[in-house]
Amino acid sequence: MTGLALNCTINKKSLFDRKHYFYADLPAGYQITQQRRPIAVDGMLTYSFFREKRSQVIQKHVHIKQIQLEQDSGKSLHDDVRSQTLIDLNRAGVGLMELVMEPDMNCGEEAAAAVRELQLILQALGTCQGNMSEGQMRVDANVSVHRPGEPLGIRTEVKNINSVRFMARAIDYEIQRQIGIVQRGEAVQNETRAYDSKSGKTVPMRDKEGLRDYRFMPEPNLPPLIIYEDDTSLPSGIEPCQAVLVQKIKEMLPELPSVKRERLVQTYGILPEHSFTLVSEGLTEYFEELMKGTKKEPKKVIGWVTNDLLGQLKQRDISVIQSPISPAALAELLELQESGHISSSIAKQVYQEMWDSPDKTAAQIVQEQDLGLICDMTELHNICQKVIDSHPEMVRAIRNGKKTVVNKLMGLVRKETKGRADPVLVMEILKQKTS
Repeated sequence: MTGLALNCTINKKSLFDRKHYFYADLPAGYQITQQRRPIAVDGMLTYSFFREKRSQVIQKHVHIKQIQLEQDSGKSLHDDVRSQTLIDLNRAGVGLMELVMEPDMNCGEEAAAAVRELQLILQALGTCQGNMSEGQMRVDANVSVHRPGEPLGIRTEVKNINSVRFMARAIDYEIQRQIGIVQRGEAVQNETRAYDSKSGKTVPMRDKEGLRDYRFMPEPNLPPLIIYEDDTSLPSGIEPCQAVLVQKIKEMLPELPSVKRERLVQTYGILPEHSFTLVSEGLTEYFEELMKGTKKEPKKVIGWVTNDLLGQLKQRDISVIQSPISPAALAELLELQESGHISSSIAKQVYQEMWDSPDKTAAQIVQEQDLGLICDMTELHNICQKVIDSHPEMVRAIRNGKKTVVNKLMGLVRKETKGRADPVLVMEILKQKTS
């Protein structure tokens, strides 16, 4: 599924190999991998990121060299205080999927955007939850620098990166470190390094083994992995349920993040940066359900989801699934505002109250606290007259041509009515009384 989602060529026959090396994290002394013919090759990951300074969405591509199946290794825990190393072998030998990208990215920002897009794709497919801090997804960064026109330089590999943010910082630091080495006329060492998040620097771990050191050989205990295009290509005697069929998997692929973002922009007319927030924060389904229950324009609804809802979720450190306010409940609140029953400021007040009292609907809160708009013309006239009488200097300013001062009177009326005055009616009355 991952290979097809990343536009890879799926090898109908893939092979397993042994990669030998002596290190404590693999007690067997070798790792089963796919060196000669991996399961998927020659793919493409298209990723985008929003540059706020220029207010533009930049789209880029990184080629996928291969996706392979291999064994995971254990984890080394280095204790500098006691000068000892502990080995956690719980995951040693467990199967994993490794994805190898080509050197098509130029900075930490691009690498971070590519990894975030990959996370979203894997989560959409269900092939990986993609949480780096919990070890569900790990990233190693290979970095090299070279002068324009020259071949790629000697690379270093930065390992043990447990977040996208740290990955971007590690790459940018390593780029500058290597540029400094080259400018001094020295040679970059082919080595494995680790990122120290406290100092913001990469530190050496060990020299890098060459391909010849691994002594690759065909894995004698595993036969080739054979998959088929569709049920017409199956050998006789094999039922479709007994084989992996590429066509069947293609039909199972869900809507991918890039397609979802484009659809959101086209369907609802929202800005591309808003579609990025909806997809990356997992708010798409909530937004689309919300739109089914309100007549409000999408451009006016989007802020409620990307600002108000998301702000509350982050403040409480919960996911959108755990939100006590359903799309239908928020739609009811928006309809009260859209139909003129409450003002925009009261809507925000009611929304906060809904979070504090999730068992109450927006309509109940409005009724209990008497928050509905004052539409009685006699009452509004009296309130406006009271404000005008209390601020004769503002009235003089308006009559002398400073028409914007009427907005200050509007604010005073809003304060007097605690945001319950119909702003359209108030403006008409104020203009009439100050003309």
